[in-house]
Amino acid sequence: MRLTTGIACIAFAFSAVTASFLHAQQACEDLKNLNLDHVTITSAVSADAGPLKQATGSPIKPPPINLPAHCEVTGVARPTSDSEIDFLLWLPPASAWNGKYMQAGNGGWAGTISPASLIGPLFLGYAISATDDGHHASGMMPDASFAVGHPEKLIDFGYRAVHETTLASKAILRAYYGKPGSHDYFVGCSDGGREALMEAQRYPEDFDGIIAGAPASHWTHLLTGALWNEQALKSKPESAIPPAKLPAIQKAALAQCDALDGVKDGVIEDPRTCHFDPSVLLCHGADSADCLTQPQIDALQKIYSGPKNSATGEQIFPGFEPGAEADPSGWGGWIVGPIQSAFANSFFGQALHEDPKWDWHTADLDREVRLADEKAASVLNSWNPDLRTFRAHGGKLIQYHGWEDAAIPPRDSIDYYEHARTFLGSYPDPRPNGGAPIESFYRLFMVPGMQHCGGGQGPSNFGLSAAPSGSAYTTDADHNIIFALDRWVTQGVAPDRIVASGTIGSDPKAGVPGTHLTRPLCVYPAVATYKGQGDTNAAENFTCVAPPPK
Repeated sequence: MRLTTGIACIAFAFSAVTASFLHAQQACEDLKNLNLDHVTITSAVSADAGPLKQATGSPIKPPPINLPAHCEVTGVARPTSDSEIDFLLWLPPASAWNGKYMQAGNGGWAGTISPASLIGPLFLGYAISATDDGHHASGMMPDASFAVGHPEKLIDFGYRAVHETTLASKAILRAYYGKPGSHDYFVGCSDGGREALMEAQRYPEDFDGIIAGAPASHWTHLLTGALWNEQALKSKPESAIPPAKLPAIQKAALAQCDALDGVKDGVIEDPRTCHFDPSVLLCHGADSADCLTQPQIDALQKIYSGPKNSATGEQIFPGFEPGAEADPSGWGGWIVGPIQSAFANSFFGQALHEDPKWDWHTADLDREVRLADEKAASVLNSWNPDLRTFRAHGGKLIQYHGWEDAAIPPRDSIDYYEHARTFLGSYPDPRPNGGAPIESFYRLFMVPGMQHCGGGQGPSNFGLSAAPSGSAYTTDADHNIIFALDRWVTQGVAPDRIVASGTIGSDPKAGVPGTHLTRPLCVYPAVATYKGQGDTNAAENFTCVAPPPK
């Protein structure tokens, strides 16, 4: 994945081309003088190999790591009078550049640029950029106060900042290297996954390959679901589920559903087969951490079922899955903890109503979701199933979602995929050998046991979270989703499965490391199925089996 510049070894016939290329390049510091439409380059500095300097105010503190030498460019785009879109671009030396550009997505309400998201791609030789989505976080997360009185900033967050960063970064890249990149990729999870799908839908020619992880693509309904959970748990004091009860809930769910996939390992391969009834936990004596009261059972059933319209019973958004409620990165922080409620309140109170007096206690959910769709869906939702132009561009899209995600219900990824499949079924790929309407360019991987964008029990490591120098890191396209995407784009080899790694039985609080395992992630709708013999922690003993046609 590295391109080297060996001028002395280039044949004489190519010397003129080489000279032209070198002449077209610019020194890093000279990039500050580039004249770009509504873009100001605020800094362009050559950074020697050495420790990463953490950006001020970033909420993510990566481990100490020595970066390779690179050109570091910061800039700001102002496409409107109320826009202030900051971006950061790292450019490896021409001798280390792999010839490609990558852009990293943001998370939550954004507002910062985390250099941590640029480290891995830089080591791989990519020119890599990221943006703050057009505003500066207040330090209180999650927070949407930037949108109050600033509709253009909400548009910047919704879709414009990513596109503006793409245009500016590609222009700077061309000036620095003297030529454009051969291929362009976008990788993001959560809000970054929403941004990824937004690019495929709204700006389908920006990128050749896209990875969309756990996308918050149906933003208005996602946060309606968060409001639903808040009301279910907090409207009455007796409905609240304390974190101390989560282990009992998980234990009961696994007791009923863990073995359904043929392997009893603490991970439910496909939670859709699990029809867990939490009423088995009803307290028959004194209330304790091992049982639930009836109001708590009612609240839990609402969380599993997801929000519905009170008048019609129509499903507004999927609910969450059973089986990993006690995971440290799951329900304790997101659902029964404060995070999901804070996102709901920031969206409805700040971004939607722009009213500090808005109160979830008195909010009518049916009215709120209707207003959210009317006012914000066109700006924030990346739910458009029309991917025809991205397909015609030759783009490839890989989407993944953890089955135990406690931030964004995993079935929403399936719902969007099926939404796109249905739409594209009416518009087959007209190109010769275009293949199936959707599988030819878009594939979804559901990840058993994985929490939001990573972590959890099970096979959650597949090339996005491991450090470039770490033992878990691999450049094998069968084990690394980034290299799988690159191979699909450059060689036309679609990923039929990705072999992921992880642990089961780990308990960080107790200092228990757990048992290492590998397992295939299958292209939806196929599911990894145990062959019936061999080590259940080894991927070679599983096969991807598609469910029978409905």
